Amino acid sequence: MPYARDEGLTSAVGVGVEEGVGLTALMVAAARAIETHRPDALAGDPYAEHFVRAATVSAGWPVRPEQVPDGEADPLWGRLGRYFGLRTRVIDDFLVNTARAGVRQVVLFGAGLDTRAFRLDWPPGLVVHEIDRDGVLAFKHRVLDGLAAVPKATRRTIAADLRDDWVRPLAEAGFDPAVPTAWLAEGLLLYLPPWAERGLVESVNRLSAPGSVLACEVKLGVESPQVRASPVYTVARQRIGVDLLALFDGEPRPDSVGHLKDLGWATTVRTPFDFTYHYGRGPLPVPNDSLASNRWIFAGKS
Repeated sequence: MPYARDEGLTSAVGVGVEEGVGLTALMVAAARAIETHRPDALAGDPYAEHFVRAATVSAGWPVRPEQVPDGEADPLWGRLGRYFGLRTRVIDDFLVNTARAGVRQVVLFGAGLDTRAFRLDWPPGLVVHEIDRDGVLAFKHRVLDGLAAVPKATRRTIAADLRDDWVRPLAEAGFDPAVPTAWLAEGLLLYLPPWAERGLVESVNRLSAPGSVLACEVKLGVESPQVRASPVYTVARQRIGVDLLALFDGEPRPDSVGHLKDLGWATTVRTPFDFTYHYGRGPLPVPNDSLASNRWIFAGKS
């Protein structure tokens, strides 16, 4: 039986997954598929490879470790792929733990091809809200319908551009600001203009009941020319046409950690390498590292 058609779907103009930032959703899905089939996998996503194969642009991309000729040494599917696998595991653990602690609704900003509503073990009564452009959600619906996928939580999708009003359609989809919420902006903020990032933080604060949490990913400052010439960026552009540097918003980034602190949130800032050492798997620092300025932020509202 197919999953129940989700509640609260609104209309928004947007492109799908085969161009622009949408391509990064396919790139991350391919990395999750490869991670899923590693013997020492940190995370598993049985739907990821189906997304990759369903899109014309990515149909030939690897989805298993043996399809990556250089293995762990490959800058794209080895190093960056392992980064995405590590990030997936860290966020999975964060969301499941907060749900067990009492959070009853989750909001995924720029949800892309995230399948956490389907693959994580959620407590009864939890609601997952997924916000993204209508083109991305339509592609996702088509693939999941074809797989007869059934969510493990109540799932509601909201078609909206995060540079526009997303608060109203989220409310129309049944979001309850009186209930503790886990907010997730995974691999998103670096693509938004600064004013949209500041607005997102302010709206999250306004809509969050005590006990709510936020996890997000940021980059510190502007990377040097040496870092911008690193293999992760050049190989992604040359091999699969994903020009991450062109997609990143070029304006100076706001201090969202400081903003959250000013709003009374307790914040923790971690590097990806902290979790590599914790789990014993994942990318390690290298010279002129494209991952060195990445920070994962975890915040809570009391």
